[in-house]
Amino acid sequence: MSTVDIPVISITAESLPEAWEKAVLAVWDQGLDIRTQYDKPEDPPSKDATVIITISDTFSEPRIHKNFPGGPEELESYRQEVVNGIHDHWIDPAAGKWTYTYHERLFSYCPVEQIRDAHSPRPFKKVNQIQYITDYLSQTPHSRRAQAITWMPTADPQTDDPPCLQRLWCRLVAGKNGELSLNMNTHWRSRDLYKAWFMNVYALTDLQKMIAEEISKKIGKPVHIGRYVDISDSLHIYGSYFDEVAPEIEKMRSSSFRERSWESTHPAFRMMTLEAREKLAQDPDCYARARA
Repeated sequence: MSTVDIPVISITAESLPEAWEKAVLAVWDQGLDIRTQYDKPEDPPSKDATVIITISDTFSEPRIHKNFPGGPEELESYRQEVVNGIHDHWIDPAAGKWTYTYHERLFSYCPVEQIRDAHSPRPFKKVNQIQYITDYLSQTPHSRRAQAITWMPTADPQTDDPPCLQRLWCRLVAGKNGELSLNMNTHWRSRDLYKAWFMNVYALTDLQKMIAEEISKKIGKPVHIGRYVDISDSLHIYGSYFDEVAPEIEKMRSSSFRERSWESTHPAFRMMTLEAREKLAQDPDCYARARA
């Protein structure tokens, strides 16, 4: 019997931009040709694979890829959206707006439908899952229970844009000399590799750093940022992007990713990031309006 399966690809990289380039090349070369719910009739099938990506030195330099679709402004806006919740005010399902943000689900998770029994209401309280992770690992560093979820079975299946991020999991590891490092895994249902992956991981590793710093404050000793593992059930390059992606693929094949990367301390990147922070502090919606 002949069968076709979704490929499973494993990638290891030292840095964030290296991981992105390796993933784009691997999915382009090895991904299954398969259609999606978002294709137009004239679009080619997407390239798709289940992919596990390990970044061994999460904050190693260079950390920024110059050629991901976006710029320092979009990167900083998205980072603040995930870590600081600057766009949580966009959530308004009744008005046809967003049904969630990752920040809201991670920092203020509350099921849409509240559980009630015949005798008394028992509404769920909002749960700060990131606070739970920092508190739990501060008390029990080796625990395997430090996780946060996003999926709501009562709300997400019927929406047009359900969460791609499903879960993150953290664990502290002690070295030979007792030094601690925080490892993080994130698990994704579906993922746009070319246009979303880099910004996703930039923000989630910043969250990893924040969790490590909070645990360090609680226990009174350093907590290093360990490896980051990114698991996508469907990591894909949309067929509608192929004309845009193909030239980038040729660049990736012909030279090192370092030629297309910035260190996060690069003066141009730092200047644009600081300017973005100032604008976002005055108006969190400034870049969203500019794109509209």
